[in-house]
Amino acid sequence: MNHRPWAKLLLAASGLTFAAAMPTDVRAETTASTPADHRISFDQYSFLIDGKRTYIWSGEVHPYRLPSPDLWPDVFQKMKAAGFNTASIYFSWGYHSPRDGQYDFSGIRNVDKLLDDARDAGIYVIARPGPYINAEVDSGGFPLWMTEKPVKNRSPDPAYLKLADQWMTQIDRVLARHQLTNGRGTVIAYQVENEYYNGSPAGRDYMQHLEDKARADGITVPLVGNHDATFVSGKGAVQVSGSDYYPQGFDCSHPTQWKPAPDLAANHFAGEPLFTAEFQGGAFDPWGGPGYPKCAQLINDRFANVFYKENIAAGATAQNFYMLFGGTSWGWQAIPQNYTSYDYGAAITEARQFDPKYYEDKRIGYFLHAVAPITKTDALAPDRLDNPVLVDRARINPDTGTQFHLVRHGDTTASTVETTHLSLALKEGKFDIPQQPGTAIAIDGRDSKLLLADYMLGTTRMDYSTSELMTNAAIGGRDIAVLYGRHGSDGETLLDYAAKPKVTVLSGNVTQHWGKDGLRLDYRHDGLARVLVDGGQRPLLLLIGDDQATQRVWRQDTPQGAVLLLGSHLLRSAHYTDGTLALTGDGDSDANAELFAGDATKVTWNGQPLAAAHTASGSLAVSLPVPQPVTLPQLDHWTQRAGAPEIARGFNDSQWRVANRTTTSSVTKPGTLPVLFADDYGFHTGNTWYRGHFTVDATHTAPTGLKLAVKSGGVAGAFSVWFNGHFLGSVTRNELGAFGFPSAMLVPGDNVVSVLTVDMGHEEDYNSTGENRTARGIVSAEPLGADAKAITWRLQGALVDESPQRGPYNFGGLYGERQGWPLKPGPAADWQSATLPSDSAQPGVTWYRTNIQLSLPKGQDTSLGLEITDPPGRHYRATIFVNGWQMGNYVAELGPQHRFPIPNGVIDPHGNNDITIAVWKTDATPGGLGTVSLINFGSYTSPVDVGAIR
Repeated sequence: MNHRPWAKLLLAASGLTFAAAMPTDVRAETTASTPADHRISFDQYSFLIDGKRTYIWSGEVHPYRLPSPDLWPDVFQKMKAAGFNTASIYFSWGYHSPRDGQYDFSGIRNVDKLLDDARDAGIYVIARPGPYINAEVDSGGFPLWMTEKPVKNRSPDPAYLKLADQWMTQIDRVLARHQLTNGRGTVIAYQVENEYYNGSPAGRDYMQHLEDKARADGITVPLVGNHDATFVSGKGAVQVSGSDYYPQGFDCSHPTQWKPAPDLAANHFAGEPLFTAEFQGGAFDPWGGPGYPKCAQLINDRFANVFYKENIAAGATAQNFYMLFGGTSWGWQAIPQNYTSYDYGAAITEARQFDPKYYEDKRIGYFLHAVAPITKTDALAPDRLDNPVLVDRARINPDTGTQFHLVRHGDTTASTVETTHLSLALKEGKFDIPQQPGTAIAIDGRDSKLLLADYMLGTTRMDYSTSELMTNAAIGGRDIAVLYGRHGSDGETLLDYAAKPKVTVLSGNVTQHWGKDGLRLDYRHDGLARVLVDGGQRPLLLLIGDDQATQRVWRQDTPQGAVLLLGSHLLRSAHYTDGTLALTGDGDSDANAELFAGDATKVTWNGQPLAAAHTASGSLAVSLPVPQPVTLPQLDHWTQRAGAPEIARGFNDSQWRVANRTTTSSVTKPGTLPVLFADDYGFHTGNTWYRGHFTVDATHTAPTGLKLAVKSGGVAGAFSVWFNGHFLGSVTRNELGAFGFPSAMLVPGDNVVSVLTVDMGHEEDYNSTGENRTARGIVSAEPLGADAKAITWRLQGALVDESPQRGPYNFGGLYGERQGWPLKPGPAADWQSATLPSDSAQPGVTWYRTNIQLSLPKGQDTSLGLEITDPPGRHYRATIFVNGWQMGNYVAELGPQHRFPIPNGVIDPHGNNDITIAVWKTDATPGGLGTVSLINFGSYTSPVDVGAIR
């Protein structure tokens, strides 16, 4: 393609499809196979889909962090219910490729199903296939086998491009058939690389190669980027250049301290919409960190209120929040810095529950969906405020004249409560608002208000409102609008009528004032007030609520019109069929709900008919099913089994890999030879065992000890050492250790030192320096008092083919993993009765298991998890398996994670479940595995039906 800036401007102005902008051969192929093409275009204001301006309200979701395909629709439906219309999705190369040239898109890796689920939920997709994704995932998404490849990642190195093209061919052929532009898909944009800032000639060659490859693979949707203006023009330029912003950073230790909001206007490039490819939706948390509840507190609903609206005021019409649903870095997918949970403090928690931020996202999302003029605005000179501490960030739609006024603190970190009056210059004249004596616009601490003026509420002009608009729609011959404000705050709305209308206050305390300016309604935001105004082209029903009341306002759109539901935990979908309005959703303990819909004669909820009664508001009152109580069994009847026969001097390691390499592809220099790096011998995940042999006889000088350097990655690393079956010690949070061999332990003939190591994940290669090839395992093994060649080494780690369905990250190299104990634990006689918490002082590896039969209420979505609690002072590590799926790594003395959500599908709420935990005790003090409990994160009546994955 031609990447000169003027070409992009002409394309944007033309409104042409991107398929039409392709070279002739590509366009002809696309047209021949897709007779019902949709059009995607853009200009300086927004993206357009089939010529309609569309605000892209997007959230990040990672399917590789939710290994239960039946739950993908659940997440997409929850996004849609919150007003989101787009999901941004990374695709992890390593997740699909256990070996060079081998790819898996089946089962939990079924991208076709994923994209169909998004489409069926009404969610567009921004596809982000890399090749590099970062994402706090092992190796930044590069496959683990690439740790053995001496290539220069993220560059035009031909050896690297050959591998990258291999991946792009595989993922692009799936993405291409799911493009919206082919008439049946949902992908609306394709991101080229990720956070790539190398604007050198080599970097531009690399970007151009990836773009050409995408187009050759049939990608016709816009090519976008998050490269912070590096590729706005010139070779390698993308068509829409987005940016990443994480204003609060990633330290959640001080969640009440804010940094200022950025002004994104400087990154609004000519001919393109303003696009935040990643904006902060939470933060990751490190080993030993404050925990994700603190991250949720830092990036909370107030943060969304101030920062996301500030982006709107800067002119952004495409926002993506990282993360919206974080999920779980199950198996060994996490990078060394992060623990298993990737909850991220996101709006939808790791256990699929709603954080308070979800409801703020919903209020803003509904507003953006309903208010079409927001997709085309220019900056407007601010109107006057009488409080200098506050500012007005104003915009106007040049076609409709609709004004948008963001009233906030000038200092976005301020926490004081301020009041002001705003002078507006509107079509109908100038207004100082609010007009009610003794009232003002109140801006709470860390708050903002996005106020509308000169806006059509259907057929009625709203001159202004000091309430915010959540949504409005024409339903059942009336215009209905939902206005809201902070609980207890004053509000007023001015409506433009030619003659005095009839006003009926159906509920709440609302007063009316008729005058030359029109109808003014005065009120206080308290619960939900209802006002019916009849005097325009259509009656207008105003629902005026406080922010708490809006949490239970849900909107779904159907071909027959919008549907509003007041009540329930969640409204997932709405469909009309033969006069019946079929609703699906989740119910909680409050059964009362109210429905505003069209001319439906019957209503069903999750397939069951509902009795409905007409109300004075013209709605239908219904009573929804409530969930049954959930009682979870205690986890008892534990059994245990020793799990480290490798410690014993006589263990047979003859089938292990012989350490004989003298060169390595790693960027780490070996301290001694032979090379002992685990990756060089094909062991990439979890634990790797080493056994060093030396001979004691008259012709050999026996070592007196061993000096080791071991790289595990990060503060959560560890290694333990035994000599002829005797424990010598462990090293945690460090890489170096020296261990003497007591002379009394030496035996004639073969002597063995056993070393247990762990790989906590490979570094991401953010700067293209080969960091993913940083060594894991023993870096140097220096015998003390003897020649370096006195000890010969063998090693054994994870078996890649142990469970193909679970993939390359599920298992490490513990003996029990290599024997398949999490899947088939073997004869019961091999397991002995155990009681938790354990009081064992024996260092090493012990496996624990129990079995539970669950029979939770049907027709209910119950989110389960495991919790480990310990008395203080314990030093052990636990790897948690549920039905053979590795769902957590726990470090007792480090934390902070004690709770491990287990997705339905991995755990069976209606069947038999095996829980298996491998415990590596790193010292000889009393105390092993603590108390393990089953916990319930939330249970709701629901249509969600998840099949067990085995």
